[in-house]
Amino acid sequence: MSGQRRRKSAARGGKAKQQVPTRDFWGTASADAGAGADGDDVELIRPSTDAAAMVRSLGAPPLAGREVIAEHYFAAVYDKAAALAVALAATADLLDLSDEV
Repeated sequence: MSGQRRRKSAARGGKAKQQVPTRDFWGTASADAGAGADGDDVELIRPSTDAAAMVRSLGAPPLAGREVIAEHYFAAVYDKAAALAVALAATADLLDLSDEV
């Protein structure tokens, strides 16, 4: 059997770990209070007529021999995500149903 191994101490390894300052991910209450606090500054969301248009503009997916079926499944996912986004906007009363384009 081998003998016990020594653990390296933190001081011996070089610099001690410095604490990284933390940031508030969601912002602060004072920064959020100015924009949209009463609903006046919030833009309404208009549903898309073609949810996959932007992604389709990037070209066919790089899946040799399976591009057509992949595009079909990707379009189904984009349509589902767009439908859920519209439903979420409707629940928050942020849906723009006007006919203006």
